[in-house]
Amino acid sequence: MAKESTAVEEKVNNDPSSKIEAIKNLIFGENIEAYNSEFESVKKDIASKKKELEDFIEETRKELNQAIDNLSTDINIRITELEDSLAEKADTLDAKKVDKKTLGDLLINLGEKINQK
Repeated sequence: MAKESTAVEEKVNNDPSSKIEAIKNLIFGENIEAYNSEFESVKKDIASKKKELEDFIEETRKELNQAIDNLSTDINIRITELEDSLAEKADTLDAKKVDKKTLGDLLINLGEKINQK
């Protein structure tokens, strides 16, 4: 222990960044490697979970965009069908409806033919 203590003191005196390392070694001793290993394991696990979440988010984004595209296409088709139906009904109405002027002219024409006979 005396040799270790002397070696630690030399490191502390020579390098300021090693002061922290020396203090860690004194406090944690042999357990520091186990702690570092656990921290690395936790970091890797977090990184793995983060990657899984990012992949899931990207997959969900693609699915949502596809669903929106499908819905947009369906709505456009239905709007086109409604427009066609409306135009067809308007044409049918125009064909069935007789303009008042045309009807008046036909009645006058009919009245004149009746008067002639």
